[in-house]
Amino acid sequence: MLSEKTIQIIKSTVPVLEKHGVEITKRFYRNMFAAHPELLNIFNHANQSQGRQQTALANVVYAAAQHIDKLETLLPAVKQIAHKHRSLGVKPEQYPIVGENLLRAIKEVLGDAATEDILQAWAAAYQVIANVFIEVEDEMYKQTEQQQGGWAGYREFIVEKKVKESDVITSFYLVPKDGGAIAAFKPGQYVGVKMEIPGETYTHMRQYSLSDAPGKPYYRISVKREDTIQEVPAGKVSVYLHEQVQQGDVLWLSAPAGDFILDTQDARPVVLISGGVGLTPMVSMLNTLSESGSKRPITFIHAAQSGEVHALRQEVEAVAERSSNVSVHWVYEKPTSRDRETNAYGKEGYVDLPWVQSVVPDKDASFYFCGPVPFMKAVYGLLKAWGVADADIRYEFFGPAGTLEHSTAAKPEEALAGR
Repeated sequence: MLSEKTIQIIKSTVPVLEKHGVEITKRFYRNMFAAHPELLNIFNHANQSQGRQQTALANVVYAAAQHIDKLETLLPAVKQIAHKHRSLGVKPEQYPIVGENLLRAIKEVLGDAATEDILQAWAAAYQVIANVFIEVEDEMYKQTEQQQGGWAGYREFIVEKKVKESDVITSFYLVPKDGGAIAAFKPGQYVGVKMEIPGETYTHMRQYSLSDAPGKPYYRISVKREDTIQEVPAGKVSVYLHEQVQQGDVLWLSAPAGDFILDTQDARPVVLISGGVGLTPMVSMLNTLSESGSKRPITFIHAAQSGEVHALRQEVEAVAERSSNVSVHWVYEKPTSRDRETNAYGKEGYVDLPWVQSVVPDKDASFYFCGPVPFMKAVYGLLKAWGVADADIRYEFFGPAGTLEHSTAAKPEEALAGR
């Protein structure tokens, strides 16, 4: 337990963290990787170069300082991060390394303002927070390994089939090389993929949503090639998967993880909204509802640049054709001439509130959404403007999480180390 004095000191640093948080975390990563380059085998280098991981960590530290006297309010965020850590294989012995370099970064950035009392308070607070993470993750490791078809660490999977879904998205059907059972998962979850790319110094780890319903003899991931956007570093792993990995090759996978999952006990209408490759967990949810015989009204909304980059369209439409409770709607930002000729979409431009209200019968529903951050901010904003209850809004960040609200302070559940 933290003393009252320690709690007050930590809370007094909240304004400083709000101002200097990202600068502190940038310094933290620089120092840590210089002293422990082996940790570069875990972290996503592209997220580092874009500053997304630094911002996510700053949000975590800021949230921890705000809620240091009520750490139980951070438990949902802790569990989100713990899923990521378990998928990546983060171990208890790595926490002291993080703590040491975080304190060093605080001292370097704040200078004389980081008094001995402040550093000691943060050392104590970090240890308490780290212990919570270690305890939660230890339980996750045990559950993952002991479940039917489960395993520890990474397991070899063979690419049974490789299917091009659009100009930028390809699906990989993966079966265990050892021929054994595979762990069940919940629709919305992801697997970790560990890649050793020839010529690369470090191992690359990525997390990809499972894009089909559970209960199959395979896992399916549908991967977007990430070298098509200007000013964004080429996605080394996605490019390697698209160009080099072929049927019969082996990928190393960690067991399914993640807490962005479909609530199958909810009988109310469900609305699945996605942008770009964010449709992958939504297709898993849709297929799960369809295959379970659910009678819930389902509205599936997907936004894409055009039909050329729209993946899994035929699969989704096939579900709608055989399910009277499913309605499907496509939004194309820049439809091609062929898209126009074939009436391939229902709306041109962007998803907006009046249009959503025209295709979704009632806001008393469960809303799930995923996609690029600007898209997610827009969807979150229109749902809040409509008056949808917070409890009915669920979403997943691909990559380190930010905040969807126009506020410096992220919600605790948004301050997570995303994929």
